Amino acid sequence: MQTLTLALSKGRIFDEAMPLLNKIGIHLIHDIKHSRKLILATCEETLKIILVRAQDVPVYVRYGAAQLGIAGLDVLLEQGCEGIYQPISLPIAQCKLVVAAPKDKLADYATLSQQGRRLRVASKYPRLTENHFAKKGVYLDFIKLYGSIELAPLTGLSDVIVDLLETGQTFKANGLVEVELIHPISAQLIVNQTALKFNSVPINAFIQKLRKVVHE
Repeated sequence: MQTLTLALSKGRIFDEAMPLLNKIGIHLIHDIKHSRKLILATCEETLKIILVRAQDVPVYVRYGAAQLGIAGLDVLLEQGCEGIYQPISLPIAQCKLVVAAPKDKLADYATLSQQGRRLRVASKYPRLTENHFAKKGVYLDFIKLYGSIELAPLTGLSDVIVDLLETGQTFKANGLVEVELIHPISAQLIVNQTALKFNSVPINAFIQKLRKVVHE
């Protein structure tokens, strides 16, 4: 029987996905806490797990290097979902994608976010950001950042940011507040559509087991 490959990213998604996988009988053979291995064997001989960057999970699935993956909805919406089937929304890695502004400049945002005005926005989500503000008729000066995005409005680099909000503690610590919700986010099980067509039995069996656990 063909071995299936499941792509996961280290960090929150991995930590929250493994208990779900454990419930359907999938356990790692080795402790990975002190391991640098990127290909992980499981107790199921027909399933292995690969560890990749969060942004790369859909890429591995789209091109068939992994038949299955678990990715954040933010990544999927930003990249597009061509060639990818999303059978299950998982109750893990839940947060939301929002527009955030300095607490002391909310009046400025109210003015700059009106139709026909121009706004400087820092984010690592160009597609989602541009789509959101295009619907509002706001002209955008987009600044792409990869980390410490909260600094952008505090240093004058941008007027606002678009970023993920989980607990809100980082925003609060830096004097930022949510001003608009763009999209609720959670992790999604994703499947390569071609693999599903030609290797449907084990893939569908995996989907059904995971769906049952999610809906318990």
